[in-house]
Amino acid sequence: MKKVHVFNAGPCLLPQVAIDNAIEALKDFKGTGVSVLSISHRTKEWDETMDECRALWKELLHIPETHEVVFLGGGASLQFLYVAMNYLEKKAAYLETGVWAGKALKEAKGIGEAYAIASSKDRNFCYIPKGFEIPTDIDYLHITTNNTIYGTEIKEDMDCPVPLIADMSSDIMSRPVDVSKYDLIYGGAQKNVGPAGVIFAIIRKDSLGRVSRYIPTMLDYRTHIDKLSMFNTPPVFSIFVMNETLKWIKSIGGVEAIHKINVEKARILYEEIDRNSLFVGTADVEDRSCMNVCFVMAPGKEELQDSFLAFAKERGMVGIKGHRSVGGFRASIYNACTVEDVEALIACMKEFENLHA
Repeated sequence: MKKVHVFNAGPCLLPQVAIDNAIEALKDFKGTGVSVLSISHRTKEWDETMDECRALWKELLHIPETHEVVFLGGGASLQFLYVAMNYLEKKAAYLETGVWAGKALKEAKGIGEAYAIASSKDRNFCYIPKGFEIPTDIDYLHITTNNTIYGTEIKEDMDCPVPLIADMSSDIMSRPVDVSKYDLIYGGAQKNVGPAGVIFAIIRKDSLGRVSRYIPTMLDYRTHIDKLSMFNTPPVFSIFVMNETLKWIKSIGGVEAIHKINVEKARILYEEIDRNSLFVGTADVEDRSCMNVCFVMAPGKEELQDSFLAFAKERGMVGIKGHRSVGGFRASIYNACTVEDVEALIACMKEFENLHA
């Protein structure tokens, strides 16, 4: 089998040990003789997996006792609605840094008054807005910490005078996070911590119950905290694989260790983009994402785009085509992507430059 290097933006590359353990669980879950696809979520064996997964989240991110972790279906896009239903009483502000931040804002506008406190839309979302003033009369500020389409990232936990809510779909578990600064952190698992089909939400428990509206039972975070994420049947297989992925992160030294590896992967790839005469990065240098490295052909070399995609594919590069809305290239170098994978892409870029520079 040809060696491939996976740079998909999501579903992400998963650690091989998680895949191998999932294969075994498909045949026999914890010695029950039942596939994980058929196991009842009301068994003690499944309770153990849920408890372990929740405990790993708390351990790896040092989540304080003030917060609880829940696992839900529906993707991060449904969480856009959850956020507004649970937190928007009078007015909310959103930092508009890309497509997904814009979609989150749109959902909030359907519930109440919401607006963009700052936006980078004027330059095609190639930077993170700075220097904006956060008013104290808003219910919350919503941010999207990593922008998969445009390759920008908020790398530090901001001090915020109002409740802070963050969509961390594509950089959770890739770097240390001070969870205490957030009322809510949520995201889809399929970027860094598991397969598609499950979302995580890290919720400050005393931040709930402050809106006067009726919240439908399924959209009320309190429902899922009270029922330990099992008010209805949870996405069992996705949670199982997420748990195996978190066990892998712990085995290699935790979030702090994976962060060092992620910084190194991003460093060497951006260095090659900046050095190579055929490519240019699209995000401002200070705001470049460590997770989604976006770049295009250099001016005057645009006609080589399809040739490079074909060239890279022949050499085992998978998923480097940019998002359909922006074109170019994107290498998503999530946690399970190795330094060796990135070095293979760099070698491919150098070889292509030698042929066409």
